[in-house]
Amino acid sequence: LTPDNLKRITETDDLDKRLDMMAAYLMVSLEDKYTLLAAETLRRRLEAMLGILVKEAQLAELEIRINDQVKKQMDQSQKEYYLREKIKAISEELGEGEDRAADVQEYKERINASKMPDDVREKAIKETNRLARTTTMSPEYGVSRSYLDWLLDIPWGVYTEDQLDIKACEAVLEEDHYGLEKVKERILEFLAVRNLKKDAKGTIICLVGPPGVGKTSLARSIARSLNKNFVRLSLGGVRDEAEIRGHRRTYVGAMPGRIVRGLVDAKSANPVFLFDEIDKLTSDFRGDPASALLEVLDPEQNNSFSDNFIEVPVDLSKVMFITTANSVHTIPEPLLDRMEIIELSSYTEDEKVQIALRYLVPKQIAENGLTPEQLFISTNTLQD
Repeated sequence: LTPDNLKRITETDDLDKRLDMMAAYLMVSLEDKYTLLAAETLRRRLEAMLGILVKEAQLAELEIRINDQVKKQMDQSQKEYYLREKIKAISEELGEGEDRAADVQEYKERINASKMPDDVREKAIKETNRLARTTTMSPEYGVSRSYLDWLLDIPWGVYTEDQLDIKACEAVLEEDHYGLEKVKERILEFLAVRNLKKDAKGTIICLVGPPGVGKTSLARSIARSLNKNFVRLSLGGVRDEAEIRGHRRTYVGAMPGRIVRGLVDAKSANPVFLFDEIDKLTSDFRGDPASALLEVLDPEQNNSFSDNFIEVPVDLSKVMFITTANSVHTIPEPLLDRMEIIELSSYTEDEKVQIALRYLVPKQIAENGLTPEQLFISTNTLQD
């Protein structure tokens, strides 16, 4: 009711006329007007009008409540917008806005230059956009940068060209190691099979023997003979599964597991990866590392290895895995089933003398700045 309409209503003393004027001035439905008109007595007309007024009051109260709620939401949005703009202005004043923009641009360029798969690229772009919305003062900024750095350091689609000449591989093995004829022969057979069927999902070599017989150096020679990068991971005393799979990003100081870090160090997606002392794996309340290694060493699964930090599948199918052990008795059965055992026995006395003459003595002469003419050690001296 407007003030003028309300004045006209109050100027008349006739209640019936007042009711008719109120019905005319109010936004009343035709049904309510008909009810008011059809009432036989003044009392019933007043009751009908009271019902109409109560309903109108409830609607008005609801409208006021909705308007208040909308106003509060608008005020909150305006407040958030104001605070964001203020933070943005402070960041720009401190020069942080330029730093963030430079970081975002650098990451976008690295993502475009990378050979990462489409799903990984989508994840990287999403994280970069998140970084662009985060202030440099926020702890989340450092977490996002660390994640993007690790994600982009993985050698996606970077492969070294393999040396496929078996004669050349044999020459490298002969140059680096004396004796071990059966072991070398078995390794060359293994490499020949990989040469004939390059996409074969071969078994994993496990070099078993006592300490000091050359298991680790054999693995290095295999990598050198194939022209592959070499990565060594010692598993002795590893108890935490997170050492293999990495930690979630929610943890302070989280980083990828040793598998992904090994690929980053190798700078190629097809290195020779040595798991040294696989028989020394142990488990406790922090998980079972052997279970995580199953996914790594299983050719049916390792094309999509899952690291808790990276959160995207990593293809390990092109990696050549070699393991070493002092004994097969402590290797978990599921791992042992996926490996081919090559045993290395201890050296005889004659073999030790030849190793000393061909490798150890020349190495010590060179390390001490001498020449072969300045120092000579006879075979009898070595035997004594």
